[in-house]
Amino acid sequence: MKPGIIHSIRTRLVIMLVGFTTLSVVASWFINKTFMGSYYIESKTTDLIEAYQSVNKILEQEDSYLTYTQKKELASKFETEGISALVVDSDLSVTFSSGFGITNELLLTRLKDILFNNTTSGEVIKNEEHYVVQKIYEEDSKREYIEMCGQIGQDNEFFIMRSSLESISGVVETANQFYLRVGLLIIGLGTVAMLIFSIRFTKPMLKLEEISQKMCNLDFDVKYDVKGNDEVAILGRNMNQLSETLEKTISELKSANNKLQTDIQKKTEIDEMRKEFLSNVSHELKTPIALIQGYAEGLKESVNDDAESRDFYCDVIIDESAKMNKMVQKLLTLNQIEFGNNYVEMERFDIIALIDEVLNQSNILLQEKNAEVFFDNQTQLYVWADEFQIEEVLTNYISNAIHHLGFAKKIWIFLEEKEKIVRVNVYNTGNHIPEEDLDKVWIKFYKVDKARTREYGGSGIGLSIVKAIMDSMNMQCGVENREEGVNFWFEVEKDKN
Repeated sequence: MKPGIIHSIRTRLVIMLVGFTTLSVVASWFINKTFMGSYYIESKTTDLIEAYQSVNKILEQEDSYLTYTQKKELASKFETEGISALVVDSDLSVTFSSGFGITNELLLTRLKDILFNNTTSGEVIKNEEHYVVQKIYEEDSKREYIEMCGQIGQDNEFFIMRSSLESISGVVETANQFYLRVGLLIIGLGTVAMLIFSIRFTKPMLKLEEISQKMCNLDFDVKYDVKGNDEVAILGRNMNQLSETLEKTISELKSANNKLQTDIQKKTEIDEMRKEFLSNVSHELKTPIALIQGYAEGLKESVNDDAESRDFYCDVIIDESAKMNKMVQKLLTLNQIEFGNNYVEMERFDIIALIDEVLNQSNILLQEKNAEVFFDNQTQLYVWADEFQIEEVLTNYISNAIHHLGFAKKIWIFLEEKEKIVRVNVYNTGNHIPEEDLDKVWIKFYKVDKARTREYGGSGIGLSIVKAIMDSMNMQCGVENREEGVNFWFEVEKDKN
């Protein structure tokens, strides 16, 4: 939504600047009209005092008097400043004058009148010990003067100085009228200049406003052309960065939405897998149950009465019962992990020592298979994970490797250290897994060999447990075919110390 013309920053800026200029002109005009007269009189008074001091400085010196050159210089200076001056001695004889003829006579007459009558006829401006400054009005000439008279020098000489005041009211009025006209012209020209300035000044802001409107409509293609390093340029740079961040975030949200759709689809697939799971469990339990039932009935009916046959029947029943119990325990473990009922306790431990422990536990199976294990356990390497569950992962990987050794019957366990993680690899010689089945070995009861001559994970549950454990700790695991065998791996967080 675009702002109205009254509320736009350009209009407000012009109004503010024009208002400030107008206020400045009016204030200056008012101050000039009110105080210029007083300032003019004060200026004239200052000129007279400075003239007095320049003469007095010479006459105060012992046995000093004004030389011809000094009189000439002072007369020239006073004439320039519009000052008439007269100095007389105690006999009222003129010792210095800046004027000629009638001017000197008028000043002498005025000085005598002041000295003999001891009176002033004007408005006293300044009254000091040696002189008085006053403003007088002369009836004969109809003019106003700033007049200064008193004693000067060391020889009791007297002086009078006078400076004419032009018609101050007329001068002030003329000056104010001129100033007012100039002020109006300045306001007019200033308004035009401010319009041009505001257009240039607000152009980048309007561009930013346009970009923000497009961003509201999720259009992130337009970028601000950053020039300079002022506040507007910084704002534009931040706007560009915000645009990129929003675009990236929205892209991630769309990806997350797509992932959500995929997850929903996967949930549907999981429901189907559960149905298949029940079917597979039934199939897996059917054979051991049938064996147990058959051999139990044989014992009951005494099919073979010899002790050796009875022991064989009992061994089969015990073995199949153990297999069923092991499978049920794995199913319970897998179910507990998948439904988030297991507690993940992250702790620091030596992964090398844990691998050694699992290998020792599997030593009997390794000897039965004549397997050759290669593992460097000479160092220590600390990681962060749930030690108990990582032990379960290692047990399943090593057990899986033992069952699928192939002709070479070799197992390599090796670690890869990266910046933040450690990858544990369990590699065994043997046949490759078909590429199309690599990502399916983690599925419960999935068997690579449909004829069931080769199964990864025994009953097809062990690797599912591995996957569930690693997912519960937000860590990665995987499988890959390598030369002459298959490599299973998982990752744990590396200890920083």
